[in-house]
Amino acid sequence: MTRQSIVRGAAILTLAALFVRIVGAFFRIALAALIKDEGVGLYQMAYPVYSTLLAISTAGIPTAISKLVSENLAHGNYRGAYRAFRIAQTMLAVSGLVIFAFMFFGANIFISVFRLDPRAYLPVVAMSPAVFFVTLMSAYRGFFQGQQQMLPTALSQITEQLGRVVFALVLVLLFLPSGLTHAAAGASSGAAVGAFLGLAVLLVAWWRQKKFFLAEIGRQVLPDRQSAAGIVVRILSQAVPITLGSLVLPLISLADLVLVPQRLAAAGFDSARATELYGQLTGLATPLVHIPTIMTTALAVSLVPAISEALALGRSRLLQERAYLAVRVTLLLGIPCAAGLYLLADPICLLLYNNGEAGSVLSVLALGVVFLTLYQTTSGILQGVGRTMDPVVTLFWGAVVKTVLTWLLAANPAFHIRGAALATVLGFAVAAILNLYRLQVLTGMPLRAGETLLKPLAAACVMGAAVYYLYHKLEAVFIARGLGRAGDAATCLTIAAGVCIYFLILLLTGGIKREDLLLLPKAGPRLAALAEKLHLIRR
Repeated sequence: MTRQSIVRGAAILTLAALFVRIVGAFFRIALAALIKDEGVGLYQMAYPVYSTLLAISTAGIPTAISKLVSENLAHGNYRGAYRAFRIAQTMLAVSGLVIFAFMFFGANIFISVFRLDPRAYLPVVAMSPAVFFVTLMSAYRGFFQGQQQMLPTALSQITEQLGRVVFALVLVLLFLPSGLTHAAAGASSGAAVGAFLGLAVLLVAWWRQKKFFLAEIGRQVLPDRQSAAGIVVRILSQAVPITLGSLVLPLISLADLVLVPQRLAAAGFDSARATELYGQLTGLATPLVHIPTIMTTALAVSLVPAISEALALGRSRLLQERAYLAVRVTLLLGIPCAAGLYLLADPICLLLYNNGEAGSVLSVLALGVVFLTLYQTTSGILQGVGRTMDPVVTLFWGAVVKTVLTWLLAANPAFHIRGAALATVLGFAVAAILNLYRLQVLTGMPLRAGETLLKPLAAACVMGAAVYYLYHKLEAVFIARGLGRAGDAATCLTIAAGVCIYFLILLLTGGIKREDLLLLPKAGPRLAALAEKLHLIRR
């Protein structure tokens, strides 16, 4: 897998994820308008339960599939790759069915154990079928990703999100007259419908590829000496540590679900107000902070098979190059996103949710974008080199820091919900820094602070100053001319200007080079030629 194909695969997943996030943002805007902060809070209470059980159900197996398929194909062993996929698929189908039943019939247990609002029962039940469909879908995604085919995953993500949003909003409108509880349950039901449709797309993709893959198996001369038991052991040896790592984030969400409302009550807020603030944190601000992770999530998915391939072929220099490229791209994107979300937190929340209060939470969470994206990318690299437990350990220590700080800060009236947000930022900072240190020790990856950190920081500072000035200037001009929603118009124009300014500064300072532009699929050569013509690229 070349540098080009890594970026190409990441670009495909990024575009799909960007579309998914845009549709998701529309969904959250509509949901907030229909059921308000309290209804969003009820809807969000089902998600930590769902995501935790989903992490248990998938058990890290999709990443293991991707890694095993990639390793087998690197040696021309199509039969071994296919057997690993089929065995893992069976394991996932069984676990998905069991966990779905547990979530459906045990919803009251979760309500009681985690002391959730009793009204969250129906949303939890309504979301439970999605566990089975998503678990089965993850098997096919891992199989295609192991072949460095990202398009089937991208198409399934788009279909899943469209189905989820359309059906969720229709059900919310149908059930809203019956009250917030039924409306939130309707919103939760969309997850199952979307997952079923996403699975259907992957089944079609596999049906179209199956004949070719089986023909390659028929032509294979290389014997496959792996036993079924040996494959299961390999899958579990890689999947269990990944599962532990993937469980940490849902468990953090569950901890927030329990701790945040209780500590807000200790700060003097009643139950309804605590639910509203929890909804602002998890339902409004957190999704915006996760938008910049689109690229790093895609990078992590692309990196596992790419790093595994380099490791299987014994090419340490190639491994270092791929790891450095991923870290550099992560910081190039994460730093300006953090700055932009911090500076425009209030206007963005007013634009999207008509809720300026959520801006104070977003401004704090924005600081964690760099650490969250860096943690994701470095975790993908560490998993690729077989160090699947390392991200688990680092995130565990980050979770400890976050939990302790949430307990202390959320109960302080001076911080309240912002204290929970700050705890999240500091927790991911600990995890990301430990991950990066471990990665450098293991691979000898060059850090090159000037390229990876200083130039993006300098460009982000210039961009930040321009964004601050432009927003207030444009808002004043639009207000003077009597333009309706002047702040929203100023926000959109300022964001667009900020993106252009940031990348222009990077080009002028050499933060982005010609070879970086050439990595972009299709548009790369044209952009490189244009930048050279305008004398924007430093050689």
